[in-house]
Amino acid sequence: MKLNNLGYLLKEGFRGIFLHGFMSFAAVCVTVACLVIVGSFSALAYNLDLMVEDLNQTSEILVYIDSDLSDAEARSIGTKINLLDNVLQSTFVSREEALEDFVADHDNDSAFSGVQASDLRHRYVVSLEDNTKMKQTDEQLKQLPGVVKTSAAYELAEGFSTIQDVLHIVSFALIAVLLVISLLIISNTVKLAMYDRKDEIAIMKMVGATNGFIRLPFIVEGFTLGMIGAVLAFGIEWAGYDALVQRVAEVDALQLFSFVDFQELLIPMVAVFGAAGMFVGIVGSWTSIRKFMDV
Repeated sequence: MKLNNLGYLLKEGFRGIFLHGFMSFAAVCVTVACLVIVGSFSALAYNLDLMVEDLNQTSEILVYIDSDLSDAEARSIGTKINLLDNVLQSTFVSREEALEDFVADHDNDSAFSGVQASDLRHRYVVSLEDNTKMKQTDEQLKQLPGVVKTSAAYELAEGFSTIQDVLHIVSFALIAVLLVISLLIISNTVKLAMYDRKDEIAIMKMVGATNGFIRLPFIVEGFTLGMIGAVLAFGIEWAGYDALVQRVAEVDALQLFSFVDFQELLIPMVAVFGAAGMFVGIVGSWTSIRKFMDV
């Protein structure tokens, strides 16, 4: 294709945006609405996944040491624990510290006035790299010399893992559905605009214009509308996300919910919005013009 023809077709594509102002406006609005919905759900799913991951990291294994061992022997077991696969960190808790924590947690010193530190055991609080392997790691801990027993909440760790898996599946499914719906809506919106130009397309076909020559202005138009919608949707998403995070922080006195800063989502959001706007605009225009090419 000659450069002067390419320039002409690009100009016609941009001209079509203003020539069909209302339909172009409708296409941009639909794109913005769909992308904001997809972006909002994606950001929410990402934050929920992080919250569940943080909760999952609180799942720990308590390892109780034989009371007949000396303090030095009890502390030496920590080295063996740290050498096990999947152990992220082990924290030694002496008998004295265990008693202090127990009394502080129950907020009633008098109830435990007769309890001595010697009545308790030294212990380790073990955090894991992967909580889905908690049961296997617990079995390894029980086999260590000097370990009397362990306490691990398998069900809680498995529950968190199940929630994460469900979140991932639902997120991908809904995002895919929303993108397909966006594509269909954009395609139909662009198709309505093409009805006004079907005679023009038919004339171009009859005078010998190639399919590529006819398609390019519409592809440029769809691409431009998709990118305009993506930029507007990104700005709305950013402003809305920051406003929501600020509002949640004001009403969530217990800090039950923690959202990451939008800057952490910036690059993925730019990539997703840009790719989605380009894909929806180009594919929507391409699919909607096909039926008008048969003259």
